Amino acid sequence: MDKRKKFLAIGLIGLGVLLIFGNWLSFFTIVALAFIAYGIYKIRLGESVKQGYIFLAIGSGMILLDHFMLVVAVLMISLGFYYAKIRKTQPQGNYLQKQNITASIHWDRDPWTLRNTSMWHILGELDIDLSLAIVEGQQNVLMFQGIVGDVDLVIPEDYGVEIEAFVLFGQIDFSQKKDTGMMNRLYWKSPNYELRDQKVKIIVSYLVGDVDIRLT
Repeated sequence: MDKRKKFLAIGLIGLGVLLIFGNWLSFFTIVALAFIAYGIYKIRLGESVKQGYIFLAIGSGMILLDHFMLVVAVLMISLGFYYAKIRKTQPQGNYLQKQNITASIHWDRDPWTLRNTSMWHILGELDIDLSLAIVEGQQNVLMFQGIVGDVDLVIPEDYGVEIEAFVLFGQIDFSQKKDTGMMNRLYWKSPNYELRDQKVKIIVSYLVGDVDIRLT
């Protein structure tokens, strides 16, 4: 009886999905979804990650060509979540805010100023080393959100750090533990966080992402 209910539930969910997205499931879309699924599969294997992201990019590009308005809707929803998150996390009137189509941040080469910052982008590459940061204030929030992101974070032991990371498709690699696939989420707070002189909260959220966090 339980199995019948389970299959019935799965069937109803599948039917509902087809009813909602039926108009979008052309042959072109099915091929695009196949590319995306194969890309996720390659990423999960962990052996051909770059190849997996190439397939993801191809599939996403095909969907962009075939369903432009759907892509625009996704961008608008993502931006909406971004602005809603800002209101909850950032101090009013005291943060740097940027929105870009692409972003390439290399805060791992020279000293940089750590201040309250919020960024949104369609495609982003972020390399951040907190050991090189020149701190403004005792507590800061770094928030990075967007569609596709490749994020590398280096966190020294003398910081009090709170991390919230979410990737819908992709992987999160933290302290020798790697989660790959769909709906990956990480929450971590450093030991003795409240006793640290310098505190930083890092929020990372992408639809497709590769997040690598190293503790030093």
